[in-house]
Amino acid sequence: MITTAQFTYIPLKASDPRESIDYLLELVAQHEVEVDVNYMSTSVRGETEVVFELIREMYDTMTIEKEEFRFHVELLSPEPKEEDPLDIPEA
Repeated sequence: MITTAQFTYIPLKASDPRESIDYLLELVAQHEVEVDVNYMSTSVRGETEVVFELIREMYDTMTIEKEEFRFHVELLSPEPKEEDPLDIPEA
C-alpha cells in the first residue's frame, strides 16, 4: 500500500527554529518517499511501512534532542500500489 502523510513540525522554544526544521527535512530525505515541501507543512508519499517508520523516527529524534515541539500529522487513506492487480469483474 502507498500512504500519504502531511506533517507540520513547530519548534516551540528553539533559538533558531529553521535549523530544527532543516534537520528534520534532511532526515526525510534519507527515506525512500516522495517529498513535497510547502510553506507551512511537508507531504511525503511512499510505502506505508516507510511512512510510518519515518514519522516515528522524526518524533523520536526530536524527543532525544530534548526539543519542545508541536508535531501534527495528517494521514490520507492508503492507495494500492500500481503493480497491485485491480479487482476488475470479468464480463
